[in-house]
Amino acid sequence: MFRTTPTRARTRSRTRTRVLAAVGTAALAATALVTAGGGSAQASVTASAALSSNWYAAAPYLMPLDNDPPNPVDVMNATGLKAFQLAFVLAPNGGGCTPTWGGTAPVSSDTAVASTISSIRAAGGDVSISIGGYGGTKLGQTCGTPAATAAAYQQVITKYGLHAIDFDLEEPEYENTAAVANEVGAAQILQQNNPGLYVSITTAGTAAGTGWFGTQMLLQAKADGFTPNNYSIMPFDGGFNGAASQISALQAFNSLLMSTFGWTSANAYAHEGISQMNGRSDSGEIFTQTDFQTVLDFATSHGLARFTNWSVNRDRQCTPADNGGRTSGTCSSVAQNAWDFTKFSVKFAGATPPTTPPTTTPPTTTPPTGGSGCAGLTAWNSTSIYTNGMTVSYGGHKWTAKWWTQNDLPGSPVGVWTDNGPC
Repeated sequence: MFRTTPTRARTRSRTRTRVLAAVGTAALAATALVTAGGGSAQASVTASAALSSNWYAAAPYLMPLDNDPPNPVDVMNATGLKAFQLAFVLAPNGGGCTPTWGGTAPVSSDTAVASTISSIRAAGGDVSISIGGYGGTKLGQTCGTPAATAAAYQQVITKYGLHAIDFDLEEPEYENTAAVANEVGAAQILQQNNPGLYVSITTAGTAAGTGWFGTQMLLQAKADGFTPNNYSIMPFDGGFNGAASQISALQAFNSLLMSTFGWTSANAYAHEGISQMNGRSDSGEIFTQTDFQTVLDFATSHGLARFTNWSVNRDRQCTPADNGGRTSGTCSSVAQNAWDFTKFSVKFAGATPPTTPPTTTPPTTTPPTGGSGCAGLTAWNSTSIYTNGMTVSYGGHKWTAKWWTQNDLPGSPVGVWTDNGPC
């Protein structure tokens, strides 16, 4: 049975005493509408239009209240990134079935994260919010039923006007059968009650794909008849050594998804993702920019559904670069330029990272209109799932998908589709 390395808590959960003090300057300066409610200040977050699904699939993790968070808008301007995975929502440290940030800051009265989200949306981006993670008590452990767990998470979705959510199922929760049933059941309820909600499930990775507990989670989802947008594994902190070992784990996980759900290999990859750790992991593994490029090439060529990493907070060079051989929550411990690893998420999403921060808003492209299909080709459909190499017709042209996509219009600026010209 696999257990995530305990030292991982150092980068995911430490320095909680700096929670409110560590919010980025620009995030605090962002405008938030504040109202009085139940004696607590509450920030009202204006819901934005959903981004195309590839951006939520590529969103790297960011702790907005901990680990010296960078200004997310600066990261967006420097890289072209449009989405962040904000972490982590937990149960209150004292117990209960209400959502908090890090176990200490109630979502209901939050203004700090709300300001961060508002600044990201004002810059043309959006967020997904991750629940769970390595440390702390999870809502699946404290809420008695899937319905109660879903109701707690619905407060988060409603508060921030979310279009995407991530269930990060790790220790000790994923060793608790009842808690996992609550989380998976809640994910299914949220998917049903929030049409179009992008749902990812992230869990531990092993050389066999995932361990015994991860497999039990898959079986729970199968029993419930629940299919999220993706299941992602974290192939680090488990004796991994560079990109080759991570790719081997992804291939093993692909086989596990096939055998569990009866999917073809292509369909399994279309529901599979990876969450990496940039630089030095908690257990001393090293993952460089070259490793990320190798895994990215595998992900795009096999049509993987998700490509993310832990974390933007760490996507900076330490001083000195190796940080004395220690893993840090605020830098990567490898030689790098700022945001080197974040740029791989941008590439996965289909955009080219800028070499210099943009000074103007790039023009939008008007997509072709109309078209019911060309002879021998199926017309594009907004509800269908397409993977790498699949072809459709739209606007009198033939289009080929570059990676997993759904509801991304051929010809739109996100660049999911290759235009093969008129039929």
